Amino acid sequence: MTKIIANRRSALAWLGAGASVPVLAACGGNEARAQGNFPISYSEAEWRRRLTAQEFRVLREAATERPYTSPLNDEKRRGTYHCQGCGNRLFSSSHKYDSGTGWPSFWRAIDNGAVGYSTDYNLGYPRTEEHCADCGGHLGHRFDDGPEPTGHRHCINGVALEFRPA
Repeated sequence: MTKIIANRRSALAWLGAGASVPVLAACGGNEARAQGNFPISYSEAEWRRRLTAQEFRVLREAATERPYTSPLNDEKRRGTYHCQGCGNRLFSSSHKYDSGTGWPSFWRAIDNGAVGYSTDYNLGYPRTEEHCADCGGHLGHRFDDGPEPTGHRHCINGVALEFRPA
């Protein structure tokens, strides 16, 4: 019986390790992941000078901040949310809602040209990655489980945003 338990434990351990590989692979980041030509562009050294270490990891390496750590989750004032990297207007407080996910969430961007999208496979399946249209900074992801009228949830890293009260 000891041999069966050991084999079962080994099998479960290997299954768990195999399932965690995509998640662990997504924890790191790739250098300045945003691809393409953007109106605002800096060298890696300049981005590092302009941003805090955490802002750099999120905006330039597509990392994700821990849920429920951003003070912007509880921000209720009227105003606009701008890209922390370049100041681009991204979201309006009138489109913000509490999704219960631990990140600031919006049901739409402030206008059609504020954000851009790409597909990432970091977790082993396709997700809609959201980035600033002006500098290419990683903001978070867009999901199709949000409120009407769009049905979208823009799940955004608070560290990628700067709130400016109205």
